[in-house]
Amino acid sequence: MSGPALTALADADGRRIDDQLHRRTAANLRFFSAEAAPIAALCHQMAERFARGGRLIALGATPADRSDARHVAVEFVHPVIVGKRALPALALGPEGGALAVQVDLLARTEDVVISFGSDADAVADGVRAVAVARARGCLTLGFRAGMKAEWLFDPSADDPMVRQELIETLYHVLWELVHVFFEHRGLLAGRTPRPVHDAGASAFLYPFLAESEVALGPVLEDVRRSVVMKARETGALRERTLRENGRVLADAAADLRRCLSGGGTVFTLGNGGSATDAMDLAADLRAAGHPAVDLTEDTAIITAIANDIGTEAIFARQVIAHGHRGDALIALSTSGSSANVISALAEARRRDLVSVALVGYDGGRIVSERLADRVIVTPSEYIPRIQEAQASAYHVLCELVG
Repeated sequence: MSGPALTALADADGRRIDDQLHRRTAANLRFFSAEAAPIAALCHQMAERFARGGRLIALGATPADRSDARHVAVEFVHPVIVGKRALPALALGPEGGALAVQVDLLARTEDVVISFGSDADAVADGVRAVAVARARGCLTLGFRAGMKAEWLFDPSADDPMVRQELIETLYHVLWELVHVFFEHRGLLAGRTPRPVHDAGASAFLYPFLAESEVALGPVLEDVRRSVVMKARETGALRERTLRENGRVLADAAADLRRCLSGGGTVFTLGNGGSATDAMDLAADLRAAGHPAVDLTEDTAIITAIANDIGTEAIFARQVIAHGHRGDALIALSTSGSSANVISALAEARRRDLVSVALVGYDGGRIVSERLADRVIVTPSEYIPRIQEAQASAYHVLCELVG
């Protein structure tokens, strides 16, 4: 391709990035401004369920929905903020059978059931599962009108990727702010004041629970304001990520187009919430007709390598097995310094794979040691916001790849 043609392509990619950012900014402000108060009230009800021994059960039938179900589950079970309570959560997908049957077997009265549904078939499966959960007495949450959940949040975004990003921000906010209600003793409307939350076996982490009760209304208002604030933080970091990395995103897209046009495969990887993002990215690429493999997906392979060699090798070993010149590796890491991600990138370079990394903070070792060909940096130290901005970045990257 000639120089002028490359310049024209780069300019077109820049315009597409600006357009994608504008759409996301508008949708983010519209959705969270309208839903902040209901989100605050839901946080309170979820906290009460957890305090009574309930769990979060997340459902997802499609590959994208399954990544969200696993993402929200890992956030609640393995909190990234030191001192926050680990809350019980399960993710159920189609590999376990019909979702309604799984809910019938596993759900308890005090549980919270959240059902992700991004297409008609997934909604149909989710509707049956939600009906079973409601009959059991569970608190239910869904994202499409057809779900018939008690709590319904339906982002009015035509682009399914933008919609998914809003939902990710929503469940991050739920996870963050449900903890507020463990830090206070609230009032139940119309009843005698009494404690409504209990830290249980983790009470030593929550000495404030011995404090006097506080009125519920002011706490709900504080949480509502926090929802709006966090949504604005997400919007600002998303804008900074896309604007400051526009050139890198365009170049990475060009690299991936060359790889795919030559018959190459894209491999994705990450840890924890970033593993679910790797799952989602691979699913998005496959949905667009591109060969993509998620290296976090096979638990038998990962646990075998971790047990026999060590966790540092879980991705590098798979790159050795599958990677060839002309393939590409996309790594997601909030820290930029995860040992198993670094090992995989090093192996990818030895095998002459194209490498793209999405990182947070200042980029960590991946930036300082120049371990990837293209690096998209999200300059933040707060993991939920990093992941939200990274979701926008890799969704835009998919759009640019075509």
